[in-house]
Parts: sequence; C-alpha cells; structure tokens
Amino acid sequence: MTIKALVFDAYGTLYDVQSVAAITEDAFPGYGDIITQIWRIKQLEYSWLRSLMRRYEDFSVITKESLVYTLRGLGLAYNATAFERIMDKYLHLDLYPDAKPTLAALKGRKLAILSNGSSDMLNALVRNSGLDGALDATISIDSQRIFKPAPDAYSLIEARLGVRPNEVLFVSSNPWDACGAKAFGLNVAWIERVTPEAMALACVKSDVVSPLTMFKALRTQMDELGIKPDHRIYALSELPDLVALA
Repeated sequence: MTIKALVFDAYGTLYDVQSVAAITEDAFPGYGDIITQIWRIKQLEYSWLRSLMRRYEDFSVITKESLVYTLRGLGLAYNATAFERIMDKYLHLDLYPDAKPTLAALKGRKLAILSNGSSDMLNALVRNSGLDGALDATISIDSQRIFKPAPDAYSLIEARLGVRPNEVLFVSSNPWDACGAKAFGLNVAWIERVTPEAMALACVKSDVVSPLTMFKALRTQMDELGIKPDHRIYALSELPDLVALA
C-alpha cells in the first residue's frame, strides 16, 4: 500500500465536538450535557434524512435546525444572543491535543479534510484553529449536495487531490464514516476513542446512564454493517508510525 494522501474527517476526528458542552452549560445550567448530545445526534440524523429525501441544505442550516429541535424538545426558552453564541462555538471547536503534532509529523504527503461541514464553516474553523497552514485542502461536500457516507461525497477526494482511492488513507473516529469510506474503496483508519470495555465500566458506575454515556453507546462503537476498517487505532498520534509501516 502506497499512501500518497491522508484525508481526515473534521468533526469528532480532528475537532472535539464535545467541546461545545461548556457553552451549552453556561447558557442553560444543568442542561449542558443533554443539549450537547441531542444536538449532535439530530445534526447527524438530519444530514442523512436530507440526503435520502434529496432536500439538501448545507451543514450550517442543519446545525441550526438541530439546535432549534433540541432546545424546543427540552422546553428551553432562548434568545437570539444565546443561540448565536452556542452556534459560534462550531467555528471555534477545540482541536484534539495530538492533531497539530500529528499533521506536522505527516508533512510530505498530501493532507486534507473531507467533511460534511459547509465551506464557510470549515474554512472559518480551520483558520481559527491554525490548521490552514498544515493542510493542502479543506474539502466540503457542498459541491455534491449530498452528505457522507454517500459515495459521491468520497469521490471528491480524487477530484480535488488527484490521488486514486487506493492511494488514500482516510481517517475518522465516526464509525459510520469509516464504513462509508471503506465501502467506497478507500484505505481506512478508524480511531476507536471509546472501547467497549470503557463503555461497560461507565454503565456499571451509576444507576443512571448519563447523556454522554448514551451518546457514546450510540455513536462511538463500530457499526454492524458487514464492513470493517483496515486499521483500528486509538489516537491521531498513532498515524505517523502506521503510515511509515505502510
């Protein structure tokens, strides 16, 4: 396997989507965790529903709609200032601590993001986090008007970077994304940040399952789709050694 390019998912892979929790908790004390988890689940669900219905709206619209759903569903009143402050966090998500060192260690190969995020959202996020100098491309699915894991979304990698699928290592911590990329024909490294053993331990520690634990059970465990990634790693920092061996 000759890897000429590494392409990363953005949300949940390079950027910690859970970092919105501090903002949601500040805006709605006592509700921060459940807002964060429902918001992310609905955000993903809406992207897939809109793809199936062929009623595309870009990810900024979906992110707003899913936040509206979440706050309404929880019976929480809000004003425009609070709403926009929460939304703005998606342009300033925290990077995982090993993201920048990993990208620096991989210099010499083409490095890119392929994300469901809209072009404006991604460009702002990459710029605000200082990754603009480390990436060769930030690719939004906007031009295809369909969200990952649709095959047309992954086809943008070859069109933009000029590398064949078998020359790409696609990296994602999202199981559905890892499966979609592998089904398309990419080499895939899945970041398993939450192991089943850790899940079992989290569930027995309390009589009440927390929203974050429920989210991890639903969205961080490998899906049963008959598709497996090529590599299972536990952090971005493992990638340079993995690529060197390849």
